[in-house]
Amino acid sequence: MPKANLYNMAGKQIGEVELSEAIFGIEPNQYVVHDVVKNHLANCRQGTQSSLTRAEVSGGGKKPWRQKGTGRARQGSTRAPQWTHGGIVFAPKPRTYRYTLNKKARRLALKSALSAKAAAGNVLVVDKLEMGEIKTKTFQGFLNTVESKKAVVVTGCPNVVKSARNIPGVVTSPAALINVYDIVNANQVIIDQGALAAIEEVFA
Repeated sequence: MPKANLYNMAGKQIGEVELSEAIFGIEPNQYVVHDVVKNHLANCRQGTQSSLTRAEVSGGGKKPWRQKGTGRARQGSTRAPQWTHGGIVFAPKPRTYRYTLNKKARRLALKSALSAKAAAGNVLVVDKLEMGEIKTKTFQGFLNTVESKKAVVVTGCPNVVKSARNIPGVVTSPAALINVYDIVNANQVIIDQGALAAIEEVFA
């Protein structure tokens, strides 16, 4: 049974927590994790690139010179791709890069990412990840105490989310919306004990 250190909001270790074997104790599948991360990055693309083909560039209606007798190569338009200010060959157009993966694959990737972090000792559980006020300095102090710089913080507390959003390298997420990319990209996963229970209930 995998375990994680339990901390309080002062950054002091107060014990250990047993983690679910089904989520934090499986053999990580690197191939599925790679597929899901690639899918996430593709779905994040805007796909708004756009260039003009020779049919869309302004001008070029008149033949630059007659077909024969000039000694130069024949040309039909000043907007052909080989001309300066000509159109682009196979010009990129707005498109969507979005595609879907099977739910089982996404679940397996999430469990693999969490299991890898747990095996490396990079899962921290906080007994009550709450703050009475929005204060970035206070939350930064907590991160410094637990020696965490690049982390994904799993919590539903609005004050924690707002306190952490201006800290470089720190990403916050509710338990229901954690994604593989954020976990893989972070050095540590900091989970509220209530969020941990929700993850184990939903994904087990």
